[in-house]
Amino acid sequence: MQDDQNKWLGTLLIIGSAVAYSLSGYFTRLITLDVWTVLFWRGIFGGLFIGVYVAWRHRNDLWGAIRAVGLPGLWVMILSTLATICFISALRLAPVADVMTIHAAIPFMTAILALVFTGEREDWTTWVASFIALVGVMIIVNPQASGGYLAGYAFATAMALSYAAMMVIIRKSRHVSMLPAACLSAFLCAFVMLPFAQPMQVTAPAMFDLMLFGTAQFGLGLLLMTVGTRLISATRSALIGSMENPLAPLWVWLAFGDLPAWATWVGGSLVMGSVIFDVLIKSKRQQKTIEALTQGAAG
Repeated sequence: MQDDQNKWLGTLLIIGSAVAYSLSGYFTRLITLDVWTVLFWRGIFGGLFIGVYVAWRHRNDLWGAIRAVGLPGLWVMILSTLATICFISALRLAPVADVMTIHAAIPFMTAILALVFTGEREDWTTWVASFIALVGVMIIVNPQASGGYLAGYAFATAMALSYAAMMVIIRKSRHVSMLPAACLSAFLCAFVMLPFAQPMQVTAPAMFDLMLFGTAQFGLGLLLMTVGTRLISATRSALIGSMENPLAPLWVWLAFGDLPAWATWVGGSLVMGSVIFDVLIKSKRQQKTIEALTQGAAG
């Protein structure tokens, strides 16, 4: 029963993370500063946001929580930073819809990495749903894209691989809170960007947008993902998180009138359908398990 409750909590947390992360395209279009400055302030505000939560959550032994992440935490820091840099760079070099659809391949990548490195096997439903999400990538990505788009696709692919590996590590080390590593990864991203950024050349209105970008999108999304992935499998976490793919171009369309192509709607429908399919099947199985346990206890 407790395990079922944890799975539902993990599912809700990852859904919240997907909604927060889906705002990336909106903020990338809204903020016209150079990518280095954006990444710097996004990392600073995101790190501060997560840092406040970590300090409150581990207020009795903050230093112990930081030391506990160990080598896996170091890898989480590096991979998170790499994924962040590649993601924002991809959004600047390719259409938001294309980048987010490449992001849909993460569940499939995660399933393979989890199987190879941790031996964690998924049900057939999750494999099918992940494959459907991968089909969305094949539908929307244009192989005849310009050189600039291809560079964006390369960054997006590197982001997806880094993100998938990070989720596998978080799940494998689920006995340890990786929130300190998530916090430090945000600051590490800002540190890496500092030599290229112009942090003092930001106006007050732009700084407010950067604060929202760092907290409501990056910080909240990373925090919810880090906590939620400890409660459900890495592949299911990636699959549910792929809900951000159709949501990201939706916000851009509503805010800027940038109507996605028909292929984006088809790919987005496949992604959303695959997530709903997996969640419903898992829910039905869990309900049957609960009913069986209840009947057994009554007998």
